[in-house]
Amino acid sequence: MASDKVIQVSDTDFGVKVIQSEVPFLLDFWAPWCGPCKAIGPVIDELAAEFDGKLKVGKMNVDDNPVTPGKYGIRAIPTLILFKGGEVADQVTGAVGKQQLKAMIEKAL
Repeated sequence: MASDKVIQVSDTDFGVKVIQSEVPFLLDFWAPWCGPCKAIGPVIDELAAEFDGKLKVGKMNVDDNPVTPGKYGIRAIPTLILFKGGEVADQVTGAVGKQQLKAMIEKAL
């Protein structure tokens, strides 16, 4: 079940939701047919709840939104990019563990 803390992001609202975010923003580039994407879904939800208020968490379906993934050179999914102040602070590709993602987030906070 998707957390209500996870924001759906599209090519059209990417700038407003992610680039202009007051707090760091972790964006998960995914697709419904991607097994590893589904596998880390619950981890993304947990992180959204855990860091609520300090971090925004969103998901972007790469099939529906080709512009932003192209701009950031996304070649494989899942790819998670951590944006801070509108810039890429960190990036990880593949279904990585919660601890690795947590460490990446804490570094940016």
